Amino acid sequence: MTLARLFLAPLAVLLLLAPARADELSLDEISRYLNGLTTFEAEFTQINADQTISTGIVKVQRPGRARFEYNPPDKTLVIAGGQRLAVFDGKSNTGPEQYPLKETPLNLILGRSIDLAASDMVVDRRYDGLATEITAQDPEHPEYGNIRLMFTDNPVALRQWVITDSSGAETTVILGALTEGVSFPTVTFSIEAEVARRQR
Repeated sequence: MTLARLFLAPLAVLLLLAPARADELSLDEISRYLNGLTTFEAEFTQINADQTISTGIVKVQRPGRARFEYNPPDKTLVIAGGQRLAVFDGKSNTGPEQYPLKETPLNLILGRSIDLAASDMVVDRRYDGLATEITAQDPEHPEYGNIRLMFTDNPVALRQWVITDSSGAETTVILGALTEGVSFPTVTFSIEAEVARRQR
């Protein structure tokens, strides 16, 4: 499984989830919302770069931690923690593929403090009457790829993201309802603990 496949949906799917009309959101409003998402859990549907579909549960604890648990028959597990991103392939007996988290677009929404208006992260912003969409990337390293986030209003809600990786491949993650304020065990985001568990 490549990094591109990790992290995507046609706008038509978003429209089924969104309210009939939403106000355009400012970068300050989006920043406040993202900074308020300290922990959350949600079911997700993922459209991979090869157009196959996966489902699962994502758990996030900002800053810097995320866990993507995929439903069978997919045995993949993805953990962000300790400044790294690890991809566990259930079909392989080798250790996980690992990447520096800072070199992935996912890092842009897992940061400790997000201020979209004051940074040069946002390279595109659109509003279609239903959703506000922003595209963000590391201004010092655009070669790492970007993340396109879609939000609806009233209340503000993150609906999906599309990650374009360094090779140009896209992966879409469509989120179900977010359950916020979840308390996760520390081991949830420990790459080392997962490696040790699989070696037993």
